[in-house]
Amino acid sequence: MGTVTAADPHTSFLADKDAKVFVAGHRGLVGSAVVRRLLSLGFTSVVVRTHAELDLTRQADVEAFFAAERPRYVVLAAAKVGGIHANSTFPADFIAANLQIQTNVVDAALRSGSVRKLLFLGSSCIYPKFAPQPITEGALLSGPLEPTNEWYAVAKIAGIKMCQAYRIQHGLDAVSAMPTNLYGPHDNFHPENSHVLPALIRRFHEAKACDAPEVVVWGSGSPLREFLHVDDLADAVIFLMDQYSGLEHVNVGSGSEVAIKELAELVKEVVGFQGKLVWDSSKPDGTPRKLMDSSKIQGMGWKPKIALKEGLVETYKWYVENVVSGKK
Repeated sequence: MGTVTAADPHTSFLADKDAKVFVAGHRGLVGSAVVRRLLSLGFTSVVVRTHAELDLTRQADVEAFFAAERPRYVVLAAAKVGGIHANSTFPADFIAANLQIQTNVVDAALRSGSVRKLLFLGSSCIYPKFAPQPITEGALLSGPLEPTNEWYAVAKIAGIKMCQAYRIQHGLDAVSAMPTNLYGPHDNFHPENSHVLPALIRRFHEAKACDAPEVVVWGSGSPLREFLHVDDLADAVIFLMDQYSGLEHVNVGSGSEVAIKELAELVKEVVGFQGKLVWDSSKPDGTPRKLMDSSKIQGMGWKPKIALKEGLVETYKWYVENVVSGKK
């Protein structure tokens, strides 16, 4: 195995802006936000590769990349993601691809000998379906998962445990962050497999475009959900890279909840849809509440800055300029 290069205790991540930082998954919602944040902070050597340039599921290719580039820092935001339908239809793809990506990148980071720190990004779906609310980091592995996306969740749990194991056995400074529901530029606005917030933006925009009299939304609107703008997550990633080297994973959330009904009204207002909002209460609501306990990271001194309405306005503007226009 490679020798881990010990970081100079006097050189923090934020003071090391000439070092190579490899952001895996730079075209996705999270990775693109991390790249934007790094560049805005003055990092001069952000390394990225498209899937065509580097397939992270291929071990030999990943090892060759690390040997050639020798990055000092790694943000692992690459993952195979999808909605309930995709997870149910292609379970083997979701568990295999994510396990391969994580295993290859974490192991190559160690073997290269050049990596001082690695941050692995997970998801709130790692927690049990019926975890007590708000969900603390300690709820991990305390009960059964949500069956609809357990393949993805099991892979992400394995990623957390891999970072812990490589820290314990090899001294690799690998940490894990678990974000809540995210939104923002570069989100997935696909009509069939997007999450609730981008789906609402698209539906209200399309209804507005064709002067539809109403938009029907499933359920009663009563479930409570937590949302974090992806630029706030990127800020938290930088914060953890700079400040945290613990064994346990860290929740990253906004700490505030919004009812789906209130969210839909807010999206309707931001988009400018003038018709009616109708709730189809014959359809299921899903989990009544899902809130993460982010007191650990907030206790370290980080807190989100972007209010939900402000973030929605910016996200809708990006959607119109990029998705509606056909650029993305």
